[in-house]
Amino acid sequence: MPPTIRPARPGEYDEIARVWMNSWVSTGLDEPSNFLLANLRARISSEMEKGWSLFVADDNGKLAAMLALHLPALYLDMLFVAPEYQGKNLGRRLLAFTREHLPDEIWLRCVRENEKAWRWYEREGFVFEKEALEPMMGFVMKYYRWKKPGTVK
Repeated sequence: MPPTIRPARPGEYDEIARVWMNSWVSTGLDEPSNFLLANLRARISSEMEKGWSLFVADDNGKLAAMLALHLPALYLDMLFVAPEYQGKNLGRRLLAFTREHLPDEIWLRCVRENEKAWRWYEREGFVFEKEALEPMMGFVMKYYRWKKPGTVK
């Protein structure tokens, strides 16, 4: 049975941060560390206060992915699949779930060097809008937008 997508629980933030770190590290853009893990864990709490809707993919008690949406901004902020669950259509299921919550328009950004991610978003119908440096992270980000077919720009 595939993992169940459900709202995250506050007691899971440590494990969500671990999934996030392991997925991020799998891109080859960073190394795993307690420092990185602590930063991601702190960011979850901070972003929840700023309006994240946080979801997980739960595989019988094991977290397989995290999905963070900022619904008022039509923004898919984070979609990270644990390395052992990558390549199994879980990302596509999370994106379909996102489209249920944001049916008309979705904005997102991803790191320019994470070519696997942005190429996937392009295949999924997202249109490149711009590139800009993210000063806090030091990465150039690629910004994308998806609009439901048939909606006006």
